[in-house]
Amino acid sequence: MASEENPLLGDFIFPPYDVIEAKHVRPAIRSLLKKLERDLLDLENTVEPTWPKLVEPLEKIIDRLSVVWGIVNHLNAVKDSSELRSAIEEVQPEKVEFQLRLGQSKPIYNAFKTIRESSDWEMLSDARKRIVEGQLKEAVLNGVSLEGDNRERFNEIQQELAKLSQKFEENILDATNKFEKLITDKKEIEGLPATALAMAAQMAVSKGHEKATAEEGPWVLTLDGPTYRSVLQHVQNRSLREEIFCAYVTRASDGDLNNTPIIERILELRLEKAKLLGYSNYAELSMETKMATVEKAEDLIEKLRTASWNAALQDMQDLKDFAKSQGAVEAEELAHWDINFWSERLRELRYDVNEEELRPFLSLPKVIDGLFNLSKMLFDIEIDPADGLAPVWNQDVRFYCVKNCLGIPIAYFYFDPYSRPSGKRGGAWVDLVVGRSRTVSHDCTSPRLPIVHIVCNQTPPLGDKPSLMTIREVEAVFHEFGHALQHMLTKQDEGLVSGNRGIEWDAVELPSQFMENWCYQRDTLMSIAKHYETGESLPEELCLKLISARTFRAGSLLLRQWAEVLSYDAFSAFEEVGLDNKQAVKEMGRKFRETVLALGGGKSPLEVMQVKFALPSISFNLLLVKF
Repeated sequence: MASEENPLLGDFIFPPYDVIEAKHVRPAIRSLLKKLERDLLDLENTVEPTWPKLVEPLEKIIDRLSVVWGIVNHLNAVKDSSELRSAIEEVQPEKVEFQLRLGQSKPIYNAFKTIRESSDWEMLSDARKRIVEGQLKEAVLNGVSLEGDNRERFNEIQQELAKLSQKFEENILDATNKFEKLITDKKEIEGLPATALAMAAQMAVSKGHEKATAEEGPWVLTLDGPTYRSVLQHVQNRSLREEIFCAYVTRASDGDLNNTPIIERILELRLEKAKLLGYSNYAELSMETKMATVEKAEDLIEKLRTASWNAALQDMQDLKDFAKSQGAVEAEELAHWDINFWSERLRELRYDVNEEELRPFLSLPKVIDGLFNLSKMLFDIEIDPADGLAPVWNQDVRFYCVKNCLGIPIAYFYFDPYSRPSGKRGGAWVDLVVGRSRTVSHDCTSPRLPIVHIVCNQTPPLGDKPSLMTIREVEAVFHEFGHALQHMLTKQDEGLVSGNRGIEWDAVELPSQFMENWCYQRDTLMSIAKHYETGESLPEELCLKLISARTFRAGSLLLRQWAEVLSYDAFSAFEEVGLDNKQAVKEMGRKFRETVLALGGGKSPLEVMQVKFALPSISFNLLLVKF
């Protein structure tokens, strides 16, 4: 298929998602790889240890592959099909082979070494120093120093890991979609909220039960996130909770979809890969792209465990005591499928907060309005709907333009909010379509503007109602938007360290978890919590209860998540100037934007936080770790 006929190979600004099909993948990737192979050979033959002769042509090669493959990978995650899977499976080895060839290029590696060792090194900007050092480290981790059989074996491992990773994700999706539970007796699902009942009835209709209704059924339960969470939190039928829980946690663990041997093989290969590169284990290798070390990570885990263990034990005892007071037979031996149910009942009693009753006050349109207004206040940006400007992959996807205070576009993003179990991967994430860069811009003078995917899996609209959210779903939107801000508000023109590229992996969660904190700041919460029909604000008393309930079972949650140290420190800077002091908060927001968000990977996160952002109480001895 000629490039002019293949939408993946066009000279687009916004990907033509409306016309890309699985049949385009094989010819596009193969044609692209041939071109990039020629470009790589040209670069190796003409390379010099200068920016124009090394870094700029290298970035163009890296960027072109990441953009096209990123589009394919994105469609695989949000619009899965057997045809697309087959195409990816066929061309992925060729793509990995090229990446290995690029990552192990001795001429490129030696040119970067020459720059690093030159007398002009100190004249380079911080961003360019970070690029050079990052490329040298990446080359070593890609096996550039390996020779002969060791290199051959390393490349075999990388190919197998890529294949196993793809198969793992496919098995999870297929196993999730394979499960369905038909309910005909409403007593079996007593306690299930109206929203979940409507979703289950809607699913039943899609499965051929045309007369299904939320009130009368039948209902079909699946393992998609919103349904699973509702069952575990609210259904009184313990045996059903157990069935759904066990089905969820054992997905892809037997039969044709069994991921157990895949996990075991991945662990074997990672260890072998680490040893080939000179490490004792994979954890040591993993830490090469992080700020922390294995020892600091273990120290952090132990400190958090020590600090939260007694509180977590008390949390569990409180649950047992409460369940016992309610006459629950399982009170003394609460199982995994009991914890969420009794936690929710205790939270409702202790704080007089019912998560389901809050849904009408947390509609997606109101939440988005509040989030955008918060972003305007903190970062001095405008976010405008731009539907129709860019093609989308599903009718529910929205498109937005981000503008600076002068009304000039600085970024764009897609927002795909709803759960679609049949073809969309679970969870929530942010992907970069294209990053900010001057080198690969169309005119090579003004930088290319970032474009981002924001993907969630929240409760979809039901009937004539908009998506009515839980506070956890609100947190997820704020969290992913924080990741997107890292890409969209970067001012870094060096593409290889713009956005979150080049940022050590244990610091990339800072902006996302930072944004989560605003969900529980009173003014923000009141701005998003408005009844979807009447526009009535959340009652003040309920708002304060919801904020208080955030610390419920904090000890148990801290044992599960030790990864929010930096974000709490960042938010504490806003608290210290006074969250009610609008002018001070705005000034701190600008500072956060101009440092943490603007500098991208062009400066060490430690330096950004300690020197540039100048936080008053950074706990850098407790660096977070993301394995």
